[in-house]
Amino acid sequence: MQYHWLNRANNKRLIIFFAGWSFDQNPFQFLKPNDYDILILFDYNNLNIPEIPEYEDYYLITWSMGVFTAYLLKDELPKFSKKIAINGTPYPVDNFNGIPIKPFLLTLKHAQQGLQGKFYQNIFNSPEEFEIYLKNPVKRSIENRVNELKNLYSIIQNTELKYDKYYNQALISQDDKIIPVKNQINFWANNIDNYKMLESGHFPFYNFSCWDDILKCT
Repeated sequence: MQYHWLNRANNKRLIIFFAGWSFDQNPFQFLKPNDYDILILFDYNNLNIPEIPEYEDYYLITWSMGVFTAYLLKDELPKFSKKIAINGTPYPVDNFNGIPIKPFLLTLKHAQQGLQGKFYQNIFNSPEEFEIYLKNPVKRSIENRVNELKNLYSIIQNTELKYDKYYNQALISQDDKIIPVKNQINFWANNIDNYKMLESGHFPFYNFSCWDDILKCT
């Protein structure tokens, strides 16, 4: 696992953000930190969490495969005042609660080709959003990102996960082309007090100007 401090200014509150598969810190640098320190975790080729300093309050924001990864590692994380899942579930490869197995295996088989363009185009809700992304794209190697997906699938296959209610709130994009919306609703409708629909694609972050917007959105 890699990590990057998007903001470290000795604030009293820390947001820990688990990114989705294939991402790094670059596409998220536009989000203003305000009075939060921001630690982003990504690259799940291994699941070794960095040492997390002490803060008065912790907030968890997870996205896509990061929803599963954070839940898997929950016992190694601090206690959070709020835990938000965005466009993901703790069952990321699942015919009813995540990405159906058949399309996931196709993504895995063609991951190298997909990462060269089409996968990222499908993440965003419009060509204009994709153009914004291209100004600050992911800089990890394609080989690294392909291996990450292989590793994640191996972990998923070898993990008997039982979900105990952990997340407080969920955000679901109504135009998500990566994880079927109906599957996300299937899961969260039974496992959370409330979820909110967003008018966006799988990557909803251009809807926000700062991290606090995400916390308040729910």
